[in-house]
Amino acid sequence: MSTVRVASDIAPLVLERRQGAVAFLTLNRPAQYNALSEEMLAALEGALNALSTDASVRVVVLGGAGKAFCAGHDLKQMKAHPDLEYYRRLFGDCSRLMMRIQSLPQPVIARVHGTATAAGCQLVATCDLAVASDEARFAVSGINVGLFCATPSVALSRNVGRKAAFEMLVTGEFIDAQAALERGLINRCVPAERLDQEVGLLADAIAAKPPSVIAAGKALFYRQLQADVGTAYRLAGEAMACNMADEIAQEGVAAFIEKRSPNWGAD
Repeated sequence: MSTVRVASDIAPLVLERRQGAVAFLTLNRPAQYNALSEEMLAALEGALNALSTDASVRVVVLGGAGKAFCAGHDLKQMKAHPDLEYYRRLFGDCSRLMMRIQSLPQPVIARVHGTATAAGCQLVATCDLAVASDEARFAVSGINVGLFCATPSVALSRNVGRKAAFEMLVTGEFIDAQAALERGLINRCVPAERLDQEVGLLADAIAAKPPSVIAAGKALFYRQLQADVGTAYRLAGEAMACNMADEIAQEGVAAFIEKRSPNWGAD
């Protein structure tokens, strides 16, 4: 793998901080609008892998440093390696990262400010949830340089309607945060000064729930989406039966009946 890196990169490429049960990851290439170089892809995947086994983390928030959320792949780095095998490896790494986000036991919230383009828009679509500033803008703009955003189309088309997704892919045009909300690309759109507050409210609401149930529910959610309706119901029925038989749900239902707060212990 190439070790070429833009001289103005800042180390580390992914910043991490904790606030209670929430881990905040920040893409840290502000001068390059957080473009996903091969090193950035590796750094982010490594950070997610580490968090996946950390029981103290119940929610992950992904944001970007500087003016943008993420400008997609690093086109300068890609142009410097005009080799088919290099490109196959790069897009394979990117696809593996996206699948890692969805296989993570903790929900991942995209905190979006500024622009999210191409693979940056793919990141937003891939995250389980997304909260955006009303100043955020979204595009899958590879077509503008003769590159159809094929890998971003996978996540985009699974979040917004087919015609809306295809229009974005073949025009490369930006949509604003309100349009992204209406199309289902993001969950919430708030004024810029309220972005962190809104992300915090969502993260805290999730962190207050039993993490084992959230993790099992997230895994089931994506598994059933890939199945036909009959299989989806079988998977969901089995998941609910196992969930209901678990002591966490037994305690939760008992607490509801007895009109008290549930005691889920350390889970």
